[in-house]
Order: sequence, then structure tokens, then C-alpha cells
Amino acid sequence: MVESWIFKEKGDAGGWVSHAEADLPDEDVLIDVAHSAINYKDALSITGSAPISRRFPMVPGIDIVGTVREDRSGRFAAGARVVATGFGLGETHWGGYATQARLKPDWLVPLPDGLSARDAAAVGTAGLTAAMALDALEKHGIALREGEIVVSGATGGVGSFALRLLDAAGAHAVAMTGRPEEEDYLRAQGAKGIVARSEFEQDAKPIAKERWSAGIDVAGGKILANILATTRYNGAVAACGLAQSMDLPTSVAPFILRGVSLLGVDSVMASQARRQAAWTRIGEAVKARPLDDMIFEHGFKDVAQLSRDLLASNRKGRIVLSW
Repeated sequence: MVESWIFKEKGDAGGWVSHAEADLPDEDVLIDVAHSAINYKDALSITGSAPISRRFPMVPGIDIVGTVREDRSGRFAAGARVVATGFGLGETHWGGYATQARLKPDWLVPLPDGLSARDAAAVGTAGLTAAMALDALEKHGIALREGEIVVSGATGGVGSFALRLLDAAGAHAVAMTGRPEEEDYLRAQGAKGIVARSEFEQDAKPIAKERWSAGIDVAGGKILANILATTRYNGAVAACGLAQSMDLPTSVAPFILRGVSLLGVDSVMASQARRQAAWTRIGEAVKARPLDDMIFEHGFKDVAQLSRDLLASNRKGRIVLSW
């Protein structure tokens, strides 16, 4: 029997259900799930705060880490350690909040050598997105070691990993936070400076004093508008979230007067080549600096309360779920 958190229909509160393996989607690779995580999107789904699931019945959980039990395609050997993120998991295809999952082989990436399953779950979509944000800045021509790079949502999953990866790259990262009591945590993740989120929550001027060589933003809204207005000439901001708002109340001034670039970052449908490169970068960073101080491990059965805590900003770092 398989145990899964299932939304049976639209508007259903969801809950843990035991069901037959035959109920799983008909895909080639059967995974024994070891871990998942709680991302912002997962918390919205579990609490019913946003309509994340678009097909029913649906199992939430956008990250899956586990071992291959069987692969009808022949791509993966039994026992192979794999990770899956994105591709509609938890939205249009059954996700990771289950003891087993069936997935397409194209969605799977082998875990880098030396990266544990628990650490891979801690990385998940959040770490993958952060790594792709750094990659976007570098490909645009941003020298990570030059100037200050601001990171919004710094106590969250993407923000925490962005700080770690920037630190590994030798960058001067500045953490933006509304939780000044977490300064020790943020500096432990690699922040060289701290800035109050309240400074960026006011209406943005079309352009303001130059401050950042680049930025990584998970918020959108006024926060992103203020980051753009304070980014230096020929700087760039990688946008990868909408925790504050989907709106962007800005003007063209930063783009045409300073040549600032806004780079969109999507990890959901990213190619396998980009994913593999990002996971390689992550694996090297984790080898150099373990993740223990940012991982908070819990059982899958605690997912509902943990999701409420995350949305209430009562959590930091990465919540890893384990069987």
C-alpha cells in the first residue's frame, strides 16, 4: 500500500490516505520516496491559501528525493538515487507527499556524488532556483565578486541558498529581511550585511541612489521595484518569486537611464542540462559547507502545521520531510 496526502477534488481540505500502488499515475519510473520539503508553493497548497493544484485527485509536494524501484524505460537502474523538482509536480502531476511516486524519466536528475538524500531535499526547488538565479546573473555578465548583491526573502529557502551560493562564489551578499532577530542565522548563511525590508516596502521612486551591483528577488511588488530603482549602472536583478505581489509598480527609468536588466528565472520547466549544471554547483557548495544549520527535519505527517507556520513566517531555512 502507498500512503499519500490527497486532494480528492477542488476545494477539498485534503489529508493522508492509504491506497494501492496501481492508483499512482502510469509513468515509467517508480520511486520510493525518502524525503520532500515544504516550499512556499507547497504551503499555499496544503493550507488551501491558493489554488495550486489544477487536476484532481492530486498529491501535493513539488520536490521528490528517493531511490528508483523500477524503470520501464531502462534509463535508471534500481537503487539509483534521484531528485525531481518542477514539471507540474503537485499541480498537474502527483507530487512528493507520498511513500511512492511514478514519474517520467526526463524529470529525474541523479544526485551528485557526496550529496545525501536529506541534503538534496533541503536543496529542492528552493536551492535549484537560487543556483539558476546566480547562473542567470553570471551569463548576463555580472561579476559576482564585484559590488554588493542584495537578496530579498533572505530567511526563506531560496534566499538562504542564494546567500550560501553567493558566499561560495566570493560575493558580498546583503540579506534583506523583516526579521532582524535572525541576523545571526543570516550571517551564518553567508550574508556580509543586513538591510531592513521596511526600507523597500514603500512606493518606489522611478530611480534612486545607486546601491547594488545585482539582486536576487523572491518578492515582486514594491520590493522588486525598489531594488530596481537602486541597482547600479548596467546591473541586473534575477526575479524568481512573488511572495509580496505579482505586480511590479515601477517605471522604465532604471532600464533606460541605467541599463538595468530584469532577468526572469524559472526552474519549473528548465532543461535537464540547466538542472544538471545547477545541481553540480550545489553539490560542490554543500561539500565545502554542510547544510546542517539550515535544515529543520520533521515527519511527513506534520506537513499541515508546518505549512501554516511557514506562511506565518514562523520558520526559517529549509523544512525537510522524512519517512
